[in-house]
Amino acid sequence: MLAIMKAGPADEATLVVFCRRPAEDHGKRRIAAVAGGAFARALGEHLLATALEDAAGWPGPVVLAPADAADAGWAAGLLAGARVVPQCAGGLGERLNHVDAAVRAGGATRVHYIGSDAPLLDFAFFARARRALDHADVVLAPAEDGGVTLMGARRPWPPLADLPWSTAELGETLGRRCRARGLTVAKLAPGYDVDEAEQLPRLAADLAGDPRPARRALRAWLLSVALPALAAAGP
Repeated sequence: MLAIMKAGPADEATLVVFCRRPAEDHGKRRIAAVAGGAFARALGEHLLATALEDAAGWPGPVVLAPADAADAGWAAGLLAGARVVPQCAGGLGERLNHVDAAVRAGGATRVHYIGSDAPLLDFAFFARARRALDHADVVLAPAEDGGVTLMGARRPWPPLADLPWSTAELGETLGRRCRARGLTVAKLAPGYDVDEAEQLPRLAADLAGDPRPARRALRAWLLSVALPALAAAGP
């Protein structure tokens, strides 16, 4: 179990990690279709470790939001000091609204959300995200595929159920929805999350020199296991 590293009382923004218990029969389906379920599970375990590494360094409260309520016990063992708020049934927008309401009911005001598939996020990025809510109601970090790698707000989210999740229109539509509700929106520099096997060589290159242990372990697995397996599998 990891322990949360507190940086002090100056920043009490809450980080919520949306996560799924790695398994061979769900998660990273596009990668599993290319490389198999065991490969996708191993990748999912490494990616989750990087998200937990981020959460352990977060200076405020941390919430883990497992996709399945049955995995609440599993999530409770991942990070000492973290609160567990399982997601509800339904689409991603419904689940975000549900978790956001529960987290804010516990007293949180500034709440940031990440998944477990953007391992290039770092502490400087998170500091910029926290500062963005000093002057904006919402902060979004665009992803190259049109989604987001982080979304944060100092007010409750508007209804999100009908947004085009998992499409190239998601990020812009989310921003428009917030502005239509009178919320000001700040954007961070774009990045990418890991959804396709073709991204893994790039990820290995981008992680070169990253000193964080979970990132080093992910890169070592990519170089020694993942990339050779993909090369052997062929086009």
